[in-house]
Amino acid sequence: MAKVLTVLKVYPKDVDVDLDGVVSRLRNVLPSKYELVRSEKVYVAFGLYTLRLYILMPEDTEGGTEELEGIVRGLEGVENVETELVTRTES
Repeated sequence: MAKVLTVLKVYPKDVDVDLDGVVSRLRNVLPSKYELVRSEKVYVAFGLYTLRLYILMPEDTEGGTEELEGIVRGLEGVENVETELVTRTES
């Protein structure tokens, strides 16, 4: 079955948020149907970084990325989440 690769851009509440801690908390709460493949810090400006998360999910997930965005948005230190890319992949 094909999966969907979703790329999320995660904005922290402020410059002091530990982005590695956000990734760690996400690994602990992410349901098994999702797989965090990769995460990277992206420099924005003036010491502010965002997180870019690459997450595999089943292609038949009802509601698209809505549930996933809600999970990430609910993490401590997260201000906002944007979906940058959704693409079908064979895996």
